[in-house]
Amino acid sequence: MADTPKNEKWRNDFPTPWNDDNYVTRREFTRFLVLTSGALTVGSGYFVVNRPRALAAERPESMAVATVDEIGVGEVKLFRFPTENDPAILMRLADDQYVAYRQRCSHLSCPVTYNHAQSRLNCPCHNGAFDAATGNVLFGPPPSPLPKIALKIEGAQIYATGWESEHPSL
Repeated sequence: MADTPKNEKWRNDFPTPWNDDNYVTRREFTRFLVLTSGALTVGSGYFVVNRPRALAAERPESMAVATVDEIGVGEVKLFRFPTENDPAILMRLADDQYVAYRQRCSHLSCPVTYNHAQSRLNCPCHNGAFDAATGNVLFGPPPSPLPKIALKIEGAQIYATGWESEHPSL
């Protein structure tokens, strides 16, 4: 102790060599990676499991979205359904054929756009595509079809009435 300067007295109480202080074994590093990956997987799984439940629990009220003559064949109208935070797209595929979908890609929720010439909805974020008539995935990374909005035409008015499937995704 006599040869230790005053300001380094703590070194005698905690004799840890500096080289060993920062040493991490492969086993410790692997344990850290496994535990972190497991925690992220469990956390992500919560959202994957609960999102369809939350959407299925939504009981949207019927709402008027357009009139029959408001959009021409091959045109679209953007609207919000079932809440103001949920973008949707109404398309007129033929004279008497209207379809509507949630406008978020089922991959990472990027907005989809309609391409009438190819009769599909394109996701520009990761080059995914959906069939305009069915909402099914044509190619790309989207894991599931677009949630289809049920439509009802009364007179000249088009109404969004809910979801066509029991458990819409995303």
